[in-house]
Amino acid sequence: MKLNLNKKQISECRSIAKKIGLQVQKALSQNTSVASERTFLRLLGVDQAKHISENNQFYPYANIIIDDLVKNDTISDGVLFWMANACLHFKKDPKEVSEYLVKENISLTEIKLEKRSLIEKKSKDLAKAALEKICKTRSQRDVFIKKYKDTFPKSSTHPLKYVIVASGNIFEDIVQARSAAQAGAEVIAVIRSTAQSLLDFVPHGATTEGFGGTYATQENFKIMRRALDEEGEKIGRYIRLTNYSSGLCMSEIAAIAAIERLDFLLCDSLYGILFRDINMQRTLIDQHLSRMICAVSEIYINTGEDNYLTTADAIENGHQVLASQFINERFALSANMKPQFMGLGHAMEMNPWHKDVILLEIARAQMTRDIFPEAPLKYMPPTKHMQGDVFFSHTYDAIFNFVSSLTKQGIHLVGMPTEAIHTPFLGDRYMALKSCNYIFGGSESLYNEIQYKKGGKIEKWSQKVLTDSLKLLKSIEKKGLFKSIEEKCFAEVSRSLTSGKGYNGVIQKSSDYINPLYDYLKEGKYVRK
Repeated sequence: MKLNLNKKQISECRSIAKKIGLQVQKALSQNTSVASERTFLRLLGVDQAKHISENNQFYPYANIIIDDLVKNDTISDGVLFWMANACLHFKKDPKEVSEYLVKENISLTEIKLEKRSLIEKKSKDLAKAALEKICKTRSQRDVFIKKYKDTFPKSSTHPLKYVIVASGNIFEDIVQARSAAQAGAEVIAVIRSTAQSLLDFVPHGATTEGFGGTYATQENFKIMRRALDEEGEKIGRYIRLTNYSSGLCMSEIAAIAAIERLDFLLCDSLYGILFRDINMQRTLIDQHLSRMICAVSEIYINTGEDNYLTTADAIENGHQVLASQFINERFALSANMKPQFMGLGHAMEMNPWHKDVILLEIARAQMTRDIFPEAPLKYMPPTKHMQGDVFFSHTYDAIFNFVSSLTKQGIHLVGMPTEAIHTPFLGDRYMALKSCNYIFGGSESLYNEIQYKKGGKIEKWSQKVLTDSLKLLKSIEKKGLFKSIEEKCFAEVSRSLTSGKGYNGVIQKSSDYINPLYDYLKEGKYVRK
């Protein structure tokens, strides 16, 4: 069941997206960021935090150390240079060194420098140990996948049912996650507390308060991972765990997700720029590092193109989604990611009262499936046109379930009849999963039984979206991605190169910059062939 799309145009879109990616890579290749440097510390095992008694908060050691290097104007040499030197001097590992530095209020730059050749060798040893630890965690996932004969995404018969829990309390989230898994959920997403993406540090420890979500912390990741493994053991399935690698700490969250064995991360190239007003350069530097970590860890990324359709009309601007998917695919390939780990995002967000809207939604979903055949596409439910009428909302979601099953999407975020009204109750989640289970089971083989009419409305609409996407990509290539975003090429939102949150955290590397950890990630040295 495929559409007769113009293959030459598809190939041209990919070629242009590659050129756009190279433009961005060239512009940012000599830069790092404070978040990226903190990420390297976290990969080295620096996961402690200092208690601040004045406000009863915890401030990460990674932030304290990087803040000090920024203050001393030495961050441009890279934190691995200074940490490797300190490890040599004190004969301690990075975690022990950071503990001593913070406790004694000593700066990395105060420590006597060893020979550069010794520092370079030590930094390589530290980098290898960090990546080998991630690979060990990756192997632990392999054990579960083999044990439960999990075939996703190679031969899945239906999209994975992806359910959100978001109480604000990680321990209550566990109750909701277990309940959802028992009702058929295969992916649990613990969404972050509102505005966490704007924090320039990762909160510490288990958290019991959050608004619209639960804080993404390493301890919360650990707690939920353990609970899902226990529940999976009971019901005989591997339950995947999702969180968000976005915002000012996107690469740090990718690091702790790799360490704590998360399976999916929402990791989009442009989302933070467009919807959180985070500086372009900062976002694109950190997303590249995030995806290189995901490539080694074999964490699936989920991109955020569905959000474009909440600020722009879904019928008129669907080509923006496809153009962004081509760009997201290219950025992921540049980070050594394989197509089978790219959960490219889109959504069913057209006006439900538009004539033949169900045909148009099928057209766009099938078009995306055909253009990205190896990607486990992430399909998002309707939200923009949801109503207080929960009976209509449930019907609306049922049609979404049908379109998803019909077009063989990969990851299906289960829609709730109470979407956008309140955080769903357990009963709402159960009812939504029951609908999914019925429709997915009842239409499992439909994909192989029907064909699209040649030259029909579905095929023509899909081709129009592809043609418009090609036109947009050509414009972006000509102007450059930065200028195009400034001119509202996506989601009707304008941002500039030097504005936005986190711009002061963009750092130009010095000629003495050392970072074999980044080099190994860039080379794809630990990515499985």
